[in-house]
Amino acid sequence: MSDKSTTDRRSFLKWAGFGAAGTVAAAASTQTAVAETVNPDGSARYSETDHVKKVYELARF
Repeated sequence: MSDKSTTDRRSFLKWAGFGAAGTVAAAASTQTAVAETVNPDGSARYSETDHVKKVYELARF
């Protein structure tokens, strides 16, 4: 008698679904939210740096 366990298509798809759900759950739990803060004088924190100007130039804004 053979003790080999065979995996049929149904059980393979079931375990693949569990693996995908676990991967999504792990990826979702590693994301962090960053709170938007305001400068003490009440002005916005946005500033046009060289990087931002380059993006605007490439996007033709």
